[in-house]
Amino acid sequence: MAKYGRIIGLDIGTKWIGVARTDLLKTVANPIGTYHTENAIDEIKKLVDGERVEKIVVGWPLTPAGQEGKAIKMVEEFVARLTKALPDMEIDKIDERYTTKEAVRAMVEAGVPKMKQRDSDRVNQAAAAIILQKYIESRKTDNVRITDRYV
Repeated sequence: MAKYGRIIGLDIGTKWIGVARTDLLKTVANPIGTYHTENAIDEIKKLVDGERVEKIVVGWPLTPAGQEGKAIKMVEEFVARLTKALPDMEIDKIDERYTTKEAVRAMVEAGVPKMKQRDSDRVNQAAAAIILQKYIESRKTDNVRITDRYV
């Protein structure tokens, strides 16, 4: 593992993929974009090719009871395509329960106007940043359960 490198976080949806990345020291997650599922792989590949990315973290959609939800299949299919495009990239998954609600709450607390809170681009990016920040924090403590390594 590189001493200085980034981790990319993904919030995978049916039409849109929210993307976030860490700073080089891997301490803070920042939202960077939302891409349509049709071109998200190409955009993520550009990020990986253009920056020192050492890992990708995907949100794993569990039910409130902690079981794998119906969205698992969609996420698995996207991750399979991503793995094919980036065969040497390490991909981890982490429980993403409630990240969209947390993203909206964070926007409310930050004073984002209601119309912009409904903007799915902003919500997806913010959810990706929350997923990634949870992953970063889980590496420091055992407060957040990281599910099995995907690849």
